[in-house]
Amino acid sequence: MRRRDVIAATLAAGIVPVARAAPKTVVLELFTSQGCSSCPPADALLGRLARRPDVIALAWHVDYWNNLGWRDRFATRTATARQRGYARQLGSEVFTPALVVDGSNVVVGSNRVSAEAAMASASPLPVDVTLGRTQDALAVEIGATHGPVRVDRIVYDPVQATDVEAGENDGRRLREYQIVREVETLADWGDTARRITAKPAARDQGLVILVQSAELRIVGAVNMPPG
Repeated sequence: MRRRDVIAATLAAGIVPVARAAPKTVVLELFTSQGCSSCPPADALLGRLARRPDVIALAWHVDYWNNLGWRDRFATRTATARQRGYARQLGSEVFTPALVVDGSNVVVGSNRVSAEAAMASASPLPVDVTLGRTQDALAVEIGATHGPVRVDRIVYDPVQATDVEAGENDGRRLREYQIVREVETLADWGDTARRITAKPAARDQGLVILVQSAELRIVGAVNMPPG
């Protein structure tokens, strides 16, 4: 289904479109930790890149640094498992800060030149995703896919500040961006276009819908910032 057809069908169903991806959206996923002294520059770079209209950025705080002096208040096992899945698929080591681009390429998260080169070489996401609002929920319109996909609803905090009192960043006030706080799988299927519903995020949080192939490549995405 073409994008204009998706939008027309959405309007006909009484759904008000509120977000859709830019023509060449790039999804950046930073794997980071408050316990890692190399991570603050990567966090800052992600914050700058997240301001670009063609970028959807997410920071996944891993938990494998938590036993090394400081417990990251945003760290989750989900983030660590996600990074390990990418490492297996991409033949990469598990390290921080790691920046995964569209689920298909990994670079050092603090290296601006490498990050921008990976972004420039990324292909357009092939699956259209449009986010609309009904009276009591969000409607996610997803175009036809080529093979099985998983659709995730991801809620994030746009920015947080933390005073670190131990570990490699002891004494620093860290400012971090696009922090993943909630993950929910909405559906698994393939081939046909589909509409699904999703719970909105809190007013001060953002929401991302990711459509991901069985090979973990991002094939579609849309971001609904706070507000």
